[in-house]
Amino acid sequence: MLKIPDHQVAGHKADGGKLGPLIDDSGRFYKPLQGDERGKNEAAFYTSFSSNAKIPDHITRFFPEFYDTQLIEASDGSGMQPHLVLQDLTFDRTNPSVMDIKIGSRTWAPQATEEYVQKCLKKDRETSSLPLGFRLCGLQIYGDEETKFWKPESRAWVQSLSADEVRLLLKKFVSSNTSDSKPDCAFASTVYGGSTGILSQLLELKAWFEDQTMYHFYACSILFMFEKELALKGKSPRSEINIVDFAHVVEGKGIIDHNFLGGLCSLIKFVSEILTTPEDCANDGSLEDSVQRNHVYSGNSTV
Repeated sequence: MLKIPDHQVAGHKADGGKLGPLIDDSGRFYKPLQGDERGKNEAAFYTSFSSNAKIPDHITRFFPEFYDTQLIEASDGSGMQPHLVLQDLTFDRTNPSVMDIKIGSRTWAPQATEEYVQKCLKKDRETSSLPLGFRLCGLQIYGDEETKFWKPESRAWVQSLSADEVRLLLKKFVSSNTSDSKPDCAFASTVYGGSTGILSQLLELKAWFEDQTMYHFYACSILFMFEKELALKGKSPRSEINIVDFAHVVEGKGIIDHNFLGGLCSLIKFVSEILTTPEDCANDGSLEDSVQRNHVYSGNSTV
């Protein structure tokens, strides 16, 4: 039985009779193949990447497992449509906090049409992509059994944050007080820090991007995930990063992917500063003016 994903925070969603991804009960994620070159390109990337013996195992773990393409009934009722069959990254997770971060100051591939370039350039300029090298696309932060998930109400607002607001949301992501306007960074050291934390994984990915010249990853996202309930019990929160969305990947042709690498380095700097200056959490400004007016709780409680 296919159903709409519970923990999708960005991208096209399959609610309201729209075309979007579906999941099953066995841990598989069915992503509709776009009907133009983007769909062909993403399928070609997965086929190439999954069979590329030059990709080390410690790097493939950051990418969803690719099973095949399959015709299934589309979520919009348009009949049987081709879908990528991928690993459901949130399968077997309980109430995961998830953040989707699009990497790179440039989000279009070299072969894009002038119309598409101008569309992307406008959005890159209006969001943090150009100044920071990345932008937040969506997130959910687990609060507790009563409030459930904190989610920004407006995707446009999330993508247009200033550098200071991005920093505050990265702190809020690892805070215990999701209903409060001032993040306390209570879980920063266990989620971002440590040998298996998000920062360590980002640095591992960075080391590969400093050498790899096989692919250039335009408009791809990095997902941050962890389980707050495990952290509250003193257990490993299962912190994990994954790279997703490969419709605009092109051949690297022996050249370093400076666009992705630059955005990744910028994101690493933001996360590193949260870990190295924990005292700043207590002195941070409030998110009240910008965030509190632009979010909704998925439970019964709203602000």
